[in-house]
Amino acid sequence: MCYTSVTIPKALVTSLLGSGVISYLECVAQLYMFITLGSTEFFLLTAMAYDRCLAIYRPLLYASMMSDKLCSELVIVAWVAGALYSAFHAANTFSLPFCGPNVVEHFFCDIPPVMRLSCTDFHTNEEVGFAVSSCIGMSAFALTIVSYACTISTIARISSVDGRWKAFSTCSSHLTTVILFYGAASFAYLRSASQYSPTQGGLTSFFYTIVTPTLKPVIYCLRNKDMKGALRKLYC
Repeated sequence: MCYTSVTIPKALVTSLLGSGVISYLECVAQLYMFITLGSTEFFLLTAMAYDRCLAIYRPLLYASMMSDKLCSELVIVAWVAGALYSAFHAANTFSLPFCGPNVVEHFFCDIPPVMRLSCTDFHTNEEVGFAVSSCIGMSAFALTIVSYACTISTIARISSVDGRWKAFSTCSSHLTTVILFYGAASFAYLRSASQYSPTQGGLTSFFYTIVTPTLKPVIYCLRNKDMKGALRKLYC
């Protein structure tokens, strides 16, 4: 909800009132909050992958290992890491000089369209940002892959079909969310700002700022027995 609220209300006001003006500080705040919430979700998905792995790989020890204290620590680390990661990108982007005309070719302040407004060469800042993002992103992605490799190998050793399905269903919603999130983020940010296309960037951003967050409650609710029963009554 917070992640979507950073961008959509301002975009709706712009569409309805026709006033597409955003101040410099508002732009900085929007970019910082957007990256903070997006990257925090990124780190939380990694923590959730570890949680699902532990639940399936060590079910008897899960309650003692995944204590409330550890859960709290994982959440705090995710938020702090997201805030620091966002602070770096905000500083890296807005340290560039902007001479004008400052027309952001996007419906919110994001890194590629803002960098393109710089009146000096932004490629060094872009490369530094890409290097940091790659290191952090690939590390989190590697941890998620390792967690799922362990989970899948454990599920494969379960003899009964019902047991395998039950074990897989505990992580299916998270796996779907990870695929949606990583897919949209990779498509949006694994390209240089000089190759940024306003039309393509807008469509991609629409997907990961509106479509993906809208689908997440549906994906997670499909594991809920009451929700499944209600859907059966409605459609069957």
